[in-house]
Amino acid sequence: MTPVFIGSEIYRHSSYGRAHPLRVPRVSTVMDLCRAMSWFAPGQYRTSPRARPAALATWHTTDYIAALERAEGMSEPTPEMHDRHHLGTLSNPMFPEMFRRPATGAGGVMLAAELVRDGGVVHVPGGGTHHGMPDRANGFCYLNDCVLGMLALRRLGIRRIAYVDIDAHHCDGVQHAFAGDPEALLISTHEEGRWPFTGLLADEGGGNCYNLPVPRGFGDAGMAMVLERLILPRLAEFAPEAVILQCGADGVEEDPLSRLSMSNNAHWSVVAALRGIAPRYIVLGGGGYNPWTVGRLWSGIWAVLAGHEVPDRLPEDASAVLAALDWGGGARPPPDPGLLVTLRDDPRPGIVDPALRERLHFLERRCAVFLP
Repeated sequence: MTPVFIGSEIYRHSSYGRAHPLRVPRVSTVMDLCRAMSWFAPGQYRTSPRARPAALATWHTTDYIAALERAEGMSEPTPEMHDRHHLGTLSNPMFPEMFRRPATGAGGVMLAAELVRDGGVVHVPGGGTHHGMPDRANGFCYLNDCVLGMLALRRLGIRRIAYVDIDAHHCDGVQHAFAGDPEALLISTHEEGRWPFTGLLADEGGGNCYNLPVPRGFGDAGMAMVLERLILPRLAEFAPEAVILQCGADGVEEDPLSRLSMSNNAHWSVVAALRGIAPRYIVLGGGGYNPWTVGRLWSGIWAVLAGHEVPDRLPEDASAVLAALDWGGGARPPPDPGLLVTLRDDPRPGIVDPALRERLHFLERRCAVFLP
């Protein structure tokens, strides 16, 4: 199947508020860059539907969904909304599209599951909200579209699903949903000591979870080692029917919410390496709070999936998309001028910390114990 990109105009018109890291444009930037590069062939761009409450209730509680819908029209949460469902908090504030926007992300990922039923590749940059819990918002995530997408695949008869997460933050919500499920494989790389402070090295999640906390300064060489020694061998052993990659962009050096040091080349290498592992492949967005680096990284994902060459220098229309971005408030410095005229970062190999080698060896020994 021709690769499909799923987007929506709702991301252009909504924000978590001027004090929130998600005040910056992200998905709309990717859409604009890809259009400026003429990277959408006829039929490749699809508008995300909004998931209905009944579809969201395949994992989220009906009480929570009702509260989230009701909260969208309010400026302040009720005590129950705040205390029980964590709506109206600093992380998950009240804003005008607080139900419609995450429901659109969930609808896009569930549509991706349908599109790959018989095989295919889909990019959903608006997906990747991996922290959402059944009865509450969590970590900027009002819903968990990763879980909802995996459950949608299951309803279509696709049982063996591998979920790989290279966001700077651990996928606590996804692990909560699938820990111990023998037909799901979960692999997460995330910065050690970073919120939500879960996903410790020894956390097996019931046996099907491989958690790798990585040290500060983790760069391209470290990710290449993780890909070769952890991700690809575990996927080969598991033989999935579908692979979902959560490709959060917050692990690049310029991101304000992590202390990792990758270039976007590291992410694109993972995207390319996982294609072909299974007949069904869905690549999601996730974290990422620098508008220039997020837009460039996720646009490059589409280039990898759709077979486009990333130019050394952007055409004028694409460069203008990046030049028009800003932080949306705050006192952060302007971007390096190079971020306005290119998509590809210079490589940042970094130094492979001995602790990373030790942790990979720990996971390799663990796998050897469980293999028949």
